[in-house]
Amino acid sequence: MPATIRAATPADTAAIFALTYELAEFEQLTHLFAATQDDLHDALFGSRPSIEALVAESEERLVGYALFFHNYSSFVGKRGLYLEDVYVQPSQRGSGLGTAFLQRLAALAVERRCGRFEWTVLDWNQPAISFYEKMGATVLPDWRVVRVTGNALEQLAAGA
Repeated sequence: MPATIRAATPADTAAIFALTYELAEFEQLTHLFAATQDDLHDALFGSRPSIEALVAESEERLVGYALFFHNYSSFVGKRGLYLEDVYVQPSQRGSGLGTAFLQRLAALAVERRCGRFEWTVLDWNQPAISFYEKMGATVLPDWRVVRVTGNALEQLAAGA
């Protein structure tokens, strides 16, 4: 039976959290994984949700997810849809779920009148880069992610 994609519900939190850890393992970034299941639940379903999620369900279990949120482009003058994570379990890869997630999110971006749909990809993940380019995405060579975390964030904030 093929997987179906639907909006996440609070009952999906534990499974999404487990899949998020699988993604961290795949990306070899578990040393950076500090999130908790409560953090995820609050971000998705708390009093001020900051993200949304789609899940892929097959045979009554989750086999993939996509976390996304809105950002804003001052140059375009519209909000955008930013894909934070998209993950499909290895056993489900090649089934069309990755394509289905991107198509569903693109449709959502169009429905919500977004000017952009964007995400990042690790530079070593050539299969993902090739997949995204095949879907019509452009990997921007001249943009770099800038991040402030931990002590550096505390120090920067202390200067305010």
